[in-house]
Amino acid sequence: MALVGSAVTVLSTSLGALPALAARSISQRSKDVLMGFSAGVMLAATAFSLIVPAIHLVEERTPSRFFPAVVVGGSMLVGGLFLHLCNRFIPHEHFIKGQEGNAEAVNLKRIWLFVLAIALHNFPEGLAVGTGVGSRSMTIAVPILVGIGLQDIPEGFVVALALMGVAYSRKQAVLVALYTGLVEGVAALVGFFATSFASGVLPWALAFAGGSMLYVVSDEMIPESHRQEYAKEATAGLMVGFVLMMFLDVTLS
Repeated sequence: MALVGSAVTVLSTSLGALPALAARSISQRSKDVLMGFSAGVMLAATAFSLIVPAIHLVEERTPSRFFPAVVVGGSMLVGGLFLHLCNRFIPHEHFIKGQEGNAEAVNLKRIWLFVLAIALHNFPEGLAVGTGVGSRSMTIAVPILVGIGLQDIPEGFVVALALMGVAYSRKQAVLVALYTGLVEGVAALVGFFATSFASGVLPWALAFAGGSMLYVVSDEMIPESHRQEYAKEATAGLMVGFVLMMFLDVTLS
């Protein structure tokens, strides 16, 4: 299951990037809709596949109604803080926002700054997959696997096209998607082993992954999909992604 979870994250991102080999371009509207769709899937996965199961797991261990809210809420904030610190100190470059994390002080080729930016974006998704699989509960794991795999496909496509739009070759764009998918796969293994060998941390790990994903959606995905004049279309994509992930979570679990 650990290998399956890791493979899903790697292959989904790579699979999404492959159509970019044949595509010359894609409209900004389509990019924003796809980004909004991915954000919607991640939001629903955060709520229904990570936060709600984490709350239920803590509730099973205590009669208190206060303690589960504190544990899950605190773990979410720690996950968000972790991503904030990574964004602040790890050098990387976004396609629109530009360089962050003291990128100018590091002697790296620009393409590797893009790789690091996308890897930071994908790490919480891999962590969520690994944590879900590490729970050894199909009810928790399957919706996360399907949802994250589903949203990785359009995300990989948009990333590959964005790289081609800043003068990188098709081959380089697909390789970057592969590298970042590998990072997501490694994150899935980290989440799996953390929860498998210390099952008591499962609710904390689920909430941590949820907080990390929520940070990425709010800090990067929604703002980037709303920077152009297609905010309403991006919102429609988000709504569709959210409802689809909610549907998958309810039916698969």
